[in-house]
Amino acid sequence: MAEKLKNTWRAKTKRTVTALLPVAENRKGRCVSCGACCKLPTVCPFLRYDSEGKSYCTIYPIRPLNCRKYPRTKSELITADMCGFTFD
Repeated sequence: MAEKLKNTWRAKTKRTVTALLPVAENRKGRCVSCGACCKLPTVCPFLRYDSEGKSYCTIYPIRPLNCRKYPRTKSELITADMCGFTFD
């Protein structure tokens, strides 16, 4: 239920505004191209999949800060079951 509450337009707006803040120092890992964050709260129009099923962004070099920094903090990590990032 908590994940559902965080997967809203209000939560996305908050992630967008707070993207100006630095990423938490205890964030570890890397993007594994799962595409889960690109579906919060709806599927991004720039999300595509290659022949191996890996996701990629068609505007990667100019993607928004909230995309670049997701998840910025542990509380923002609502795709933990798929995401390559973790927090100590």
